[in-house]
Amino acid sequence: AASCSWFLSRTGRYEGAHVLSSLALAGLVMMIAASTGGIASFAAVWLVVIPIEAALSASRRVVAFAFALAMICAALLSVLGHYHILPAVDPAVASNSTLVGFGVVSAIFYAAGLAFGAESLARTSVALLFVEEERYRLLAHNMSDVLSRHSRNGAVRFISPAVEIMLGVPASRLLAHGLFDRVHVADRPAYLTALSDAARGEPRSVEFRVRRDAARGETAEFIWVEMRCRPLDQTAADAEVVAVIRDVTDRKVQEQALEQARNAAEQADASKTRFLATMSHELRTPLNAIIGFSEMIAQEDVLGLDAARRKEYAQLINDSGQHLLSVVNGILDMSKMESGNFEISPEPFAPRPALLNCCNLVALKARESGVDLVTRVPDDLPVVNGDPRAFKQIVLNLVSNAIKFTERGGKVTVSAGVEGSRLLLRVSDTGVGIAADDLKRIGDPFFQAGKTYQRRHEGTGLGLSIVKGLVGLHHGEMNVESKVGEGTIVSVALPLAFTPPVAVEPTSNVSTLKPALRSGLQEQTHQVKKSA
Repeated sequence: AASCSWFLSRTGRYEGAHVLSSLALAGLVMMIAASTGGIASFAAVWLVVIPIEAALSASRRVVAFAFALAMICAALLSVLGHYHILPAVDPAVASNSTLVGFGVVSAIFYAAGLAFGAESLARTSVALLFVEEERYRLLAHNMSDVLSRHSRNGAVRFISPAVEIMLGVPASRLLAHGLFDRVHVADRPAYLTALSDAARGEPRSVEFRVRRDAARGETAEFIWVEMRCRPLDQTAADAEVVAVIRDVTDRKVQEQALEQARNAAEQADASKTRFLATMSHELRTPLNAIIGFSEMIAQEDVLGLDAARRKEYAQLINDSGQHLLSVVNGILDMSKMESGNFEISPEPFAPRPALLNCCNLVALKARESGVDLVTRVPDDLPVVNGDPRAFKQIVLNLVSNAIKFTERGGKVTVSAGVEGSRLLLRVSDTGVGIAADDLKRIGDPFFQAGKTYQRRHEGTGLGLSIVKGLVGLHHGEMNVESKVGEGTIVSVALPLAFTPPVAVEPTSNVSTLKPALRSGLQEQTHQVKKSA
């Protein structure tokens, strides 16, 4: 025993120590049995103890070795006794019942000790197993992630109680196919495929949506979860699957926010490019006209220009300047509205004369474009409390826009009426119309429906943006209905009695010094500077 303990402490080989112990016991039994009658000796019964002792090693190889060793020793004693090779033994000693009884009883006691040791070892193993199970159960109950065990077809065999917090249902309701029934229909193929692949020994990770029951006062919703699964037994061809399920809804929301931010950045970049392309055209064309015709007027002596030609050129220069001014004013108005610095001055005014005046201003443009301009304005329109300048700008932009996008021979109709407590203005045309994809962006600054670099119509794309901003400042509504090739209807609803919100002076939380103390500090500062 001492040599076995020394061997185990020096090498750490538990199985080797048991083999050495079996050899030592077998040698001791052989030595005593050889001198006391061979296989008939009282010590031969101890050969049975050799494999029993080896069983404490919990190694099949050690037990097999001990069994073979005991059989070899028994056979060797039989052969040596048969051929009278062993030393002669006094018959009285060989048949001494006391020695035989001592040998049997001692073997029984030793075997009983081994049995008690094996039972103690088994009890300790069970206790350790129970402790480990309790530890894993405690982890499963208290971790936020959900642990589950599945069959290959997706049926749940076990799922941790943390799922009640995640999905709002008891774990018992998710066994079998309870969890599968909650997976979003579109995500079920991916869910089953991941489990099937994991059952074949291929670890998988999949994200899918699963329905969460609503708490009191809330509505049910789908949340995003990530499931990482792997086979429970790597050696089995068709094993069960263990999975870890984690709520990744917040991450998905962040990813969607990043995607929206990226799309917004791309749209902003496209808007910048479109703005530069539009401005380069809208500014360069009138500037070229101003520069060119002014140079021609400056060289009237060389060119021999008469008074009529000079007047024509001067008018073209004026028109180009007016166009530039309108472009700049539109950009400034748009920037003021976006920054919240555009001020309106509401006052009572009659909308009918203002509307007819605006239509008269663009009537010439309509005739030149071959567009029939029709006005349908009742005589009894009530007085509106609003900004008359903003109202005229709304009408001019809407009607001018309709004329610009209506082909020759088309028709633009301007109508007005009262609907409840609002003035309803409607401008319809039989023009080119607007595609459904572009309708969502109508009213965005510098946006003109159609391909940006294949513009058929002049303009900065600010007309409807300014209208939308002015209508919003009056707490009104603008609606656009259109079909490609059929025309467009723009409806504007303005309150008859608009009252602007009262401006509140911003309050500051910064404390200021009292005048006396402030003046004293200024004097001290002056004295310090003077002494310096």
